[in-house]
Amino acid sequence: MARPRRDASPDLAQRCNLTAGAIERLACPTGKAQAFLRDTEAPSLRVRVTSAGAKSYVFESKLNRKNIRRTIGDVRDWTIEKARGEARRLAVLVDNGIDPRELEREEADARVAAVERKAAAEAAASAESAAQALTVGEVWRRYVDERRPHWGERSYLDHLKSAQDGGVPRKRGGGTTKPGPLAPLMSMRLIDLDSAAVEAWAMREAKDRPARVRLALRLLKAFLRWAAAEPDLKGRADPAAASAKKAREAAGKAKAKNDYLQREQLGPWFDSVRRIPNAVIAAYLQCLLLTGARREELGSLRWEDVNMQWRGLSMRDKIEGERMVPLTPYVAHLLGSLPRRNEWVFSSVKGISGDAGNIKRRMRYHAAKGTVAPLGDVARLSATGRLVEPSIAHRRACAAAGLEGLTLHGLRRSFASLCEWLDIPGGISAQIQGHAPQGVREQNYIRRPLDLLRVHHEKIEAWILEQAGIKVGGVAEAGAND
Repeated sequence: MARPRRDASPDLAQRCNLTAGAIERLACPTGKAQAFLRDTEAPSLRVRVTSAGAKSYVFESKLNRKNIRRTIGDVRDWTIEKARGEARRLAVLVDNGIDPRELEREEADARVAAVERKAAAEAAASAESAAQALTVGEVWRRYVDERRPHWGERSYLDHLKSAQDGGVPRKRGGGTTKPGPLAPLMSMRLIDLDSAAVEAWAMREAKDRPARVRLALRLLKAFLRWAAAEPDLKGRADPAAASAKKAREAAGKAKAKNDYLQREQLGPWFDSVRRIPNAVIAAYLQCLLLTGARREELGSLRWEDVNMQWRGLSMRDKIEGERMVPLTPYVAHLLGSLPRRNEWVFSSVKGISGDAGNIKRRMRYHAAKGTVAPLGDVARLSATGRLVEPSIAHRRACAAAGLEGLTLHGLRRSFASLCEWLDIPGGISAQIQGHAPQGVREQNYIRRPLDLLRVHHEKIEAWILEQAGIKVGGVAEAGAND
C-alpha cells in the first residue's frame, strides 16, 4: 500500500498518533457536517473537525452502553498533551460509573449556588448596615406618613411640631421657628435610642418646656412600639426606651386643672360671652357649655350632622367613633341663627377688616410678640373654612366677667359639675358627654335612646339658663352681630 502524501488529510478510519501537523491537515469530508480523528495514545480522545473548519478536542466513551461525548476545548487553546491528560481523567470517571456531564452540571450548579449565597450574604450585610444606620428622623417620617390616616388633624400637627428642626424664618411676624422637643433625637441612630438616651433628653428639654416634653414622650412611646413591631425594624427599636421611670420623672407630672363654672358664675359668663361681636364664636362657646362636648367634637360639626326633625346632633366621638346628642331648644336656636357659609356649622368668619389674609398675619404677629390680638381677630381661619381657635375670644370674655383661667375644656368640666345640682342619673350626663361607660351594668345592660337622653338634657339646659338669668321662652340672640 502506498504511503499517504505529507500534505494529505489523515485517514479518519484509522487511529492516529496526534501531532500538530496531523491536526493541521485534518479536513472534514465533503458532504458531512463533522468528522473525528481518533488518537492512539489516549483512546478516548478525538479531534473533531466541522465543515466550516473549526477544530476541537473531544472526549468520547461509553457508559451503561450509551455513547458519551464531551467537548474538551479548541485545539488552539489546548496542547495535545493537556488534551490527552483531560481525556484520561474523564476516562477514569467513566470507569468509576460517573457521567462527566452530570458531574460538570453539578459543579456548575454548586458554583452558581455559591455565587448566589455570596450575593445574598452581601445583600444581607448591606441591608443590615443600612438598617443599623437608620436615623430616628428617617423612621419617624415613615411612621407619620403611615399612621396619618388614623389620626386627627391636631394629632398629626403635634407629631410634626414635636420633631420639626426649627430655625426656619417665620412667614409673618419675623423671627424663626423653634425646634420641636424631639428634634435633638431625630439625628440619632434608631438602634442607639435607648432608655439612657431618652432620659438624658428628657432632663435637658424639660427644663424649659415640661408640658411639651410630656406630650413628646407620649408620642415617642407610641412611635417606638410601632417601630419594634415592624418586620424590618425588629431588634433595632427598643419599645420600652420611652417608658423608663426616670424619663417620666424628668418630664414631671401634669398638674390637674380644676377650672369650672360655679352656679353663681353662670350669669356673668353668659352675659360676657353673648357680648362677643362674632356670633359664630358666641354660639360655639354657649353650645360647648350646654352640650358638655369636647372642643373638636363640636368644632367639627357639619350641617349634615344636625337633625332638626329628630332633634339630634351626630358627633365624632373618640371613644365610640360617633354618638348622638340631643338637640335642646336653646342650642337649636343658636344653630338656627348661624350663617350657612359652607359645610361647617361653626364656620370661619371675617374679622373687622373683612380680609382673611390680614387676620392671619395679625394673629401670627401677636403670637410672636406674646401680645393679645384685637378682639375682632380672635377667629383664625383654616383652609377648611371652619372655626379652629376660639380660645382668645373666650379668654377675653372671661377676663371681662372676672373669670380668668377658665379654659374651653373647663366648660366641659362645668357641664358635668353643674349636673350634680339636679336629680339626674350620673350615667346620663356621662353618655351625653361621651365618657366611656363605667361598670358592668353601664357597659353591658343599659341602653338609653335619644329621646330618653333628651328628657334629662332639656332639664339640664333649662336649669343652667335659669341660673344664668336667661328666659327660655324668649330666647336671646346668640351674639351682637355676625
